[in-house]
Amino acid sequence: MRKIQQGFTLIELMIVVAIIGILAAVAIPNYQTYTKKAKFTEVVQATSPFKLAVEGCFQETQDITTCVGGANGVPTGPTAASGYVLSVTVGATGTVTATGTSTVTGVTFILTPSPVSQGTGSNLTWAKSGTCTTSGLC
Repeated sequence: MRKIQQGFTLIELMIVVAIIGILAAVAIPNYQTYTKKAKFTEVVQATSPFKLAVEGCFQETQDITTCVGGANGVPTGPTAASGYVLSVTVGATGTVTATGTSTVTGVTFILTPSPVSQGTGSNLTWAKSGTCTTSGLC
C-alpha cells in the first residue's frame, strides 16, 4: 500500500514560524520610524505660514533683521501646543524654529533664511537644520 501525505511536518511549521519572526523583528522598528516621520510632518508644515510671513517682510523691508515674530507682519507663535506641535518661534534674523511634542520626542526643525540678490530684486533661500536632521525625521 501507498502512504499519502496528510499535512505539514513539524520542521516545516517551525521554519515558517522562524521566517515570520525574522520579518516581524525587521518590520516593527521600521514601522515605528515611519509613523514618527508621518507625525513630524505636522511640525514641518506648521512652519509654512511663518516662512511665508518672513519672506513677505523681507520683500517689504529688504532687511532680514526686522523680520521677527510679532513685527512687520510676522505672526507670533502659538500660545499652546496643538497636535504634535509644541511651539513655533521666529528669531531675530527670521529664523523659524518649530519644536515637536513628546510624541515626536521633542525634535526641532529650524529654517534659516539667507538673502540672495538676483538682478534687480532680492529673495531668500532657506537652510534646513535642527535635531530632526540627525534623528532622520526631516
